[in-house]
Amino acid sequence: MTISDLNPQRVWKNFYSLTQIPRPSKKEGKAVAFLEKFGKDLGLETIKDQLGNIIIRKPATKGMENRMGIILQAHIDMVPQKNNDKVHNFEKDPIEPRIVKQDGEDWVYATGTTLGADDGLGCAVAMTVLEAKDLVHGPIEALFTIDEETGMTGARGLKAGLLKGDILVNLDSETEGELYVGCAGGLDATAVFKYKEEELPKGYKVFEVKVKGLRGGHSGMEINEGRGNANKIMARILLHLLRDLKCKLVCIEGGNLRNAIPREADAKVAIPKENVEAAQAWVDQVFAEVKNEISIIDPNVEIFMQPATAKKVMAGNVALKMVKSVCACPNAVDRMSLAMENLVETSNNLAIVKSEDGKIFVKCLMRGSIDSAKLDLSESIRAAFELAGAKVSMTGGYSGWQPNMGSPILKTMKAIYKKLYGKEAAVMAIHAGLECGILGGTYPNWDMISCGPTLKSPHSPDERVYVPSVDKWWKFIVAVLADAPKK
Repeated sequence: MTISDLNPQRVWKNFYSLTQIPRPSKKEGKAVAFLEKFGKDLGLETIKDQLGNIIIRKPATKGMENRMGIILQAHIDMVPQKNNDKVHNFEKDPIEPRIVKQDGEDWVYATGTTLGADDGLGCAVAMTVLEAKDLVHGPIEALFTIDEETGMTGARGLKAGLLKGDILVNLDSETEGELYVGCAGGLDATAVFKYKEEELPKGYKVFEVKVKGLRGGHSGMEINEGRGNANKIMARILLHLLRDLKCKLVCIEGGNLRNAIPREADAKVAIPKENVEAAQAWVDQVFAEVKNEISIIDPNVEIFMQPATAKKVMAGNVALKMVKSVCACPNAVDRMSLAMENLVETSNNLAIVKSEDGKIFVKCLMRGSIDSAKLDLSESIRAAFELAGAKVSMTGGYSGWQPNMGSPILKTMKAIYKKLYGKEAAVMAIHAGLECGILGGTYPNWDMISCGPTLKSPHSPDERVYVPSVDKWWKFIVAVLADAPKK
């Protein structure tokens, strides 16, 4: 049995076709071409804008011409994350989906990589609506955006006036039975430390320190779960080694995406021979402490030290200043919302620490549903790194999406969900960034909502989708299209 045999088969068929096309963020050109051809082969009006966003229009079915136009929106790109032991080139290789039974229920995973159900399943549902001949609906537009995961550049660059619809249904949220009416905004912080190198001092031995086995995950969806951050753990180790045991940093690399909680970090350190035993004892102690602190959420964490080689080390005290600032930098949840229960209001993901070519880069992604609180957090982060001598820049800021509890499409979708499934849909806001906030700025007349199937651990190789939720979600979307509000 393959995923193409799952229900609803036509949605899973389209999703499978997307898993076979490489589409990491900023390199989703093959998938853009595929979707453009898909629309044209259906004989539908198909537009590719200057960035690579795809718009496909489908006329209303007979008798539905007087309904408001619905825009089904999903992003094309996916987060490229894999396990260390998995050989996979995200620019060339297809994803390998598999069905896994858990407690008698079917889940779809990839094999050692992210699955790309975020947001490949949203794309697949929109594709299925476009090609279906048995659905009842008003005017439909499908909007497929590029590069959502690393900058939302597709949404940012979408021109006003291209789309004609009245209602945006974003297909990128991750719990079936929940309707999202608000999301967090974001802001990127980058701190840069400059360093010079010197020859490895006599009397020093080089070792590699590794932090691995953490679950990682989505820096919006799972930032409140207490998952380990490999960069923060590495800084905890290095602080004592550099400050107290007179070690010297050779290089460091942790994390690779701003919106993914870092799962692994590596650093090479030169240790005075007389302090090697103490350094090993410290690494072992931190490992025991971290296991005790986070084993419930991160049971597979590993921390160890092994011999390595190097000819040069970072000169001066730049490395120690960097480590101190990483230790001081706020990470994870900064503040919970006072307006909505269990909603994270403001957070930071200390996502990347990397040395190369005489510079150490530290990169963070802040999220916040209140712009002023997000900016206040950014000043705390700026202060921590500037006090350590780094040059700090803030880029890529975007506002959140403010909830509209009087939304007509919210009222319609709540009623339909209750009719279909005999229970109320939950109305939620999300701490992750959705494109709705940006798109709503360009098209302020739109009534907007977001929904999706049940996904777990997006942005990590543990990403998976609950199969029964896809069928429920599909039937819900079909019913919403058939009952779209009149103009």
